[in-house]
Amino acid sequence: MKRIYIAGPMTGLPELNYPAFNAAAARLRALGFEVENPAENQEPHCGSWLGYMRMAIRQLSQCDGVVLLPGWQESKGARIEHQLATQLGLVVVPESVVQHGPEFAYA
Repeated sequence: MKRIYIAGPMTGLPELNYPAFNAAAARLRALGFEVENPAENQEPHCGSWLGYMRMAIRQLSQCDGVVLLPGWQESKGARIEHQLATQLGLVVVPESVVQHGPEFAYA
């Protein structure tokens, strides 16, 4: 698992939970991963939740795995991302369990 996508709750949280996404991205990059962080995306032209999800799904589909932030189960978008990643056969783990670089096998 070298390129990973960060999934977690955003909607309704202070600062859209971007601090948690950005902290996870920084930590994972320091371990040597290529990270797709949806908190770094520009706002879609339509400005809608669907627009954000379209970008997220595109990003996720380019990854080897997904890491889940705390609270992901309460997020409609993160649940969709989790299900898609699982159906695609990607590695899906809680972000907190990733303690080594991309050479480590998580599956």
